[in-house]
Amino acid sequence: MTSRPATASARSVDEYRDTVAALLAPLADRRNEAVPVPDALGRVLSADVLSPIDLPVFRNSAMDGYAVRAADVAVTPVTLPVAGVVAAGKPGTTPLPEGAAVKVMTGAPIPPGADCVVPVEDVRSDGDRIVVERGRGQGEFVREAGTDVRAGDLVARAGTVLAPRHIAALAAVGLPSVPVLRRLRAVCITTGDELRPAGAELAPGQIYNSNGIALAAALRADGVEVLEVAHSSDDAAEFTAVLRAAVAAADLVCTSGGVSKGDFEVVKDVLRPLGGVFGSVAVQPGGPQGYTVVDGVPVLSFPGNPVSTTVSYVVFARDVVRALGGLPPAVTAETTLLTPVRSPGGRRQYLRGLLTGDGVEVISGPGSHLIAGMAWADVLVDVPAEVTSLPAGATVRILKL
Repeated sequence: MTSRPATASARSVDEYRDTVAALLAPLADRRNEAVPVPDALGRVLSADVLSPIDLPVFRNSAMDGYAVRAADVAVTPVTLPVAGVVAAGKPGTTPLPEGAAVKVMTGAPIPPGADCVVPVEDVRSDGDRIVVERGRGQGEFVREAGTDVRAGDLVARAGTVLAPRHIAALAAVGLPSVPVLRRLRAVCITTGDELRPAGAELAPGQIYNSNGIALAAALRADGVEVLEVAHSSDDAAEFTAVLRAAVAAADLVCTSGGVSKGDFEVVKDVLRPLGGVFGSVAVQPGGPQGYTVVDGVPVLSFPGNPVSTTVSYVVFARDVVRALGGLPPAVTAETTLLTPVRSPGGRRQYLRGLLTGDGVEVISGPGSHLIAGMAWADVLVDVPAEVTSLPAGATVRILKL
């Protein structure tokens, strides 16, 4: 492994990540909201949820069979008269006569006096009687009220990311809605005269607008409600109008493009007079970065190369966005590097990698335009700024994509 000092004139990755975290910290003060349970998948509970009822609500049968007294079937075979039938959804409040059986369906109430259920597989029908060929002990195939949860018991804790299993439990105890963190609302803005929407015919010098779609997908994956993916040309007046509409609607605005050192850097030109801070971070890809607060709304400005946009979000914003939404940080780990790499001195590099059973293989090239190549990666390989080369077999830190 060889190394050289990091570039002194650019911010470090950790420093800029802390800056972004501080910029977004006020977004933690958001209102909670109630959402219907069927719509709560993936949402984060903002308070503990207690059961309003016992579950099961009443004693019921775990099998299709016959409710009996265990003492009456202790010696088998035994013949018992059938005193009635109770289907699921029926009251089942008529007591079980002495020395008799009542046919019950799965989920049906157990009649008073019965203390077990004999499954239909263990019974032979004989007109209005049954022959029980295998006895059952007290409590077998009987679901007692409250054995799953009691009224007042905890069903799900605050901070739980609601998965299908939680939705099932919340619905079972009859809750129509639950309290959740209100999702961050974001607008993504891409800039550039060269960008065209998908499906349009490309003229010379034009490319498809992928960055806004990619940013929106990343934000949605981290629990954010993306209100719009907007686009502006390189005209300052147009970008200003798009920006003003975005900050009026959103908690967070992310822009892509217009932050470097070219002649048509509309994002930087418009935001700097509004207090925007733009400069370089010692990272590859994604060196040019910027941030602003406009009308109280944080604006994160990422570079316009496709890989740079995606990597910038992952490295600088993803974990704080997830934390604000009540989600755990993205997975990081250490593993074995399977391919030797070289890295530019003074800049922390994030290479695209593919995990295997033996470690991580670097795939695609380092270019910030190779977005199709990035689709084959499932991790970023974190190469420190002071390192210029690593041999195969080295231990490296990875970030899951």
